[in-house]
Amino acid sequence: MKELEYIEEPNILFAHGQKCTDARDGLSLFGPLNNLYGIKSGVVATKEGKSIFENYLNQIQKPIYNANNITRPMFPGFEAVFGCKWEAKSIVFKEVTNEEIGKHLYNESTHKRTYDLVSLFINKIISANKNEDERVDVWFVVVPDEIYKYCRPNSVMPKNMVQIKSLIKKSKAKTFRYEPTLFEDINNEEKAKEKEADTYNYDAQFHDQLKARLLEHTIPTQILRESTLAWKDFKNGFGVPLRDFSKIEGHLAWTISTAAFYKAGGKPWKLSDVRNGVCYLGLVYKKVEKSKNPRNACCAAQMFLDNGDGTVFKGEVGPWYNPEKGEFHLKPKEAKALLTQALDSYKEQNGDYPKEVFIHAKTRFNTQEWRAFQEVTPNETNLVGVTITKTKPLKLYKSKGDYTILRGNAFIVNERSAFLWTVGHVPKIQTALSMEVPNPIFIDINKGEADIRQVLKDILALTKLNYNACIYADGEPVTLRFADKIGEILTASTEIKAPPLAFKYYI
Repeated sequence: MKELEYIEEPNILFAHGQKCTDARDGLSLFGPLNNLYGIKSGVVATKEGKSIFENYLNQIQKPIYNANNITRPMFPGFEAVFGCKWEAKSIVFKEVTNEEIGKHLYNESTHKRTYDLVSLFINKIISANKNEDERVDVWFVVVPDEIYKYCRPNSVMPKNMVQIKSLIKKSKAKTFRYEPTLFEDINNEEKAKEKEADTYNYDAQFHDQLKARLLEHTIPTQILRESTLAWKDFKNGFGVPLRDFSKIEGHLAWTISTAAFYKAGGKPWKLSDVRNGVCYLGLVYKKVEKSKNPRNACCAAQMFLDNGDGTVFKGEVGPWYNPEKGEFHLKPKEAKALLTQALDSYKEQNGDYPKEVFIHAKTRFNTQEWRAFQEVTPNETNLVGVTITKTKPLKLYKSKGDYTILRGNAFIVNERSAFLWTVGHVPKIQTALSMEVPNPIFIDINKGEADIRQVLKDILALTKLNYNACIYADGEPVTLRFADKIGEILTASTEIKAPPLAFKYYI
């Protein structure tokens, strides 16, 4: 049997050209890659939510520790880490009253209450963005836990809480969607039904719908539950916190602070020791559940460069899904259009086309779509298609020692495929990035030519670009880590207008 190979842990780059493997160490010791003068945050919340947000900002100005958890480093304080101010006294606040929330929350229809509550919050943001003289870097949507609980696809409002009855059933709403009325002089009741039917064009998921409907306005947001920021105050009947974050309190501060810094325009870190002229694309597919055609799916591409910048390009909706094989494949025209967008964007940012383009996907590329990709790729660019999946489980157990397999171990099957453990034991943090025996990801160079070891190094490095969670590393490369979430946002509405946008508008 072949022996395992070890891929060295990739470094990431911080201020003053300093490198290390842990984002939290790098930020604490050297500071972020670039500086911001400060963060001006907008807050849409109830008065209670505003107070919770302000209290939390005041808390993270000081060190925050994790109770009895040595595997999570303490948080030194926001200004100490990022070298800029983020203060409670300089927020722009737009109030959403409990009365306004109550008018929409207690609707029997999950789609209707979700749509109306999303409208309530985003209208405050859009209006402020147009009318306010003060610049806001990032908007924080702080929601009561009732919105989180009852504005999700499978949530059901208890009958004793319902104040507004649903006017139309889901099956009938589809009839309105596909066969709208041709008569203008319909009565008020029918108008109300048609209006409620329109809400079924949107997913009943508060987070995804809010992000989707703000894409055309290019407004970065961070959605937070009140009980996340003030978890100590939300208790059960026995006085115990409903969500006990004591062991990860410092981790929570790291994550919220890094996301805020990134969405405000900062660059916390970037990959180090990456080859120049390399572009990574992750293909995103999501079935359109609201479509008559079961084959219809939305497609997008996420482009990432060595500096961590991510851009999402929305493709066309079409019959890309094959239910017999469970695979997604683009037609030539759409494949060309999607890759052309990415290549032109790269050239605009860098002055020339990339030397290498690696396209990552969860399904194999077929000959038709790959030829289409090749036709729009410049001759000087090496195009490589890489399939990354978890469908071939391989578990390895150590005969000696107390720890699981090391992160970075690889079992190379042949020159085109390998198993890579992106989770596993990490000596640096004295723990494993997995709660169980780690599973590897399976990597297959499906099209094009590349060195399998270089591909493994690149993919391991791309697990360290998640600015939405300040952690040691992820289990998937960033090219595919958010693929499902981006797909859900792009299909959260049938009327999304999404120009090429920075990654921060989606996460």
